Amino acid sequence: MTTAAERASQPDSLGARLRYFLTPFDERYEDLRTGSFGLNVLRDLTAGLIVAMVAIPLAMGFAMASGLPPAMGIVGGAVAGLIGALFGGSKYQVYGPTAAFIPVILAITQQYPGGTFLIWCGLGSGVVLMALGLGRMGRIVAKVPISIVVGFTIGIAVVIAVSQLEQVVGLTTSLEYGLLNKLQGVVRHADEINFAAIGIAALTFVVTKVLLKVSKYIPAPLIALGVSTALAATVLAGANLTLIRDKYGPIPTNLLKFTPPAALDLTPAVVGDLIYFVLAIVFVSAVESLLCSRMADRLADNQGTPYDPNKELWGQGLVQIAVVLSNGFPHTGALARTATNIKVGAMSPLAGVAKFGFKLLLAFFLAHFLEMVPMACIGGILLFVAVNMVKPAEVKEVWHHSRFHAGLMVYTAVMVAVTDFLVGVMSALVIWGVLYRFLDRPVTEHHGTATANEGTS
Repeated sequence: MTTAAERASQPDSLGARLRYFLTPFDERYEDLRTGSFGLNVLRDLTAGLIVAMVAIPLAMGFAMASGLPPAMGIVGGAVAGLIGALFGGSKYQVYGPTAAFIPVILAITQQYPGGTFLIWCGLGSGVVLMALGLGRMGRIVAKVPISIVVGFTIGIAVVIAVSQLEQVVGLTTSLEYGLLNKLQGVVRHADEINFAAIGIAALTFVVTKVLLKVSKYIPAPLIALGVSTALAATVLAGANLTLIRDKYGPIPTNLLKFTPPAALDLTPAVVGDLIYFVLAIVFVSAVESLLCSRMADRLADNQGTPYDPNKELWGQGLVQIAVVLSNGFPHTGALARTATNIKVGAMSPLAGVAKFGFKLLLAFFLAHFLEMVPMACIGGILLFVAVNMVKPAEVKEVWHHSRFHAGLMVYTAVMVAVTDFLVGVMSALVIWGVLYRFLDRPVTEHHGTATANEGTS
């Protein structure tokens, strides 16, 4: 008997492949039938609740770091979780806003405020991703060298950390986007630094880190958010801390709403930007979701149906279309939340479906509380995310594989941080494609043994 992934990769008709991709309940639910069905369902529901609690403060933070209201992160993450669970290619993957998208979405919102251009970018990237899935391009997309992926991750981590400087130090002045602009802006406005904000950010960072060391079952970001909000409302009530409602207004309780795109003035410049940002969203979605799916199977020791990279691309396309039409913004597979989902016992995509319901219910009942969160707390959460994006073991693996891949990692990280996400990654891919046959040689020690791990691409 062939698996779902094997069937999807075999020569068959486009119609048969399309029917398979449109089937929401497939072999990914097979583990629910192993043992007690009721207890297995309970495990998925529990996992969905815990991940929803972890995801709410992260979703708010990623939305605000992208120049969008926090509600868009909450509703987008819920919708993405539902659509991805039903039509994606992984048993365990959790979908939502991710750090890798921040510079892409922020560039869109700053260049084209109002939301219409962002919606068209989401729709365009969704169509491209679905076409890639139907064209069985999943395996090709998954071959991006790990050196570029690690360099890209380091660069994005730097961008996120720097983007939160004004929140962390409590500036009321908005600083221009860009690494140098942020650093120069903090120096220029040093007299406005609020030490209470720095304390809140540091407390949030430490509480989150300590609680996650105690247990991954603890919704650490939510607890840190609660502690910081309580301090801001009591002990630090007169410390002039900027709250979410001060910057974005109240968080609405009617989160789900249809947001159709308006017409665009299609000048050559707008068309060029549209193509550029669609490609950027496609690249982040494809690479991050496929890496996350592969990681999830390994982390869960999946012995059954493996993730299907082609159906995953199809599901990612549907996610992008659904979230931008539901008052959200582009999302993808979330590594940390997927790992949490597995660690707390998820067995099937039912956990992702449950996350959809729990997240919206929690946001509805906590809306007034969430708008009282200090911006410094969100900055602290995102600093924690940025620090934990960089995995020393991955950096060491690439560094010891070969000088070529070590240089490629450093180049990608620097270019992403100081120039632009797509420029950094695409130029690194060109360098790799041209030179890897000539320069990709494992580092050898004096005794002649290779110190590198294999499989960097």
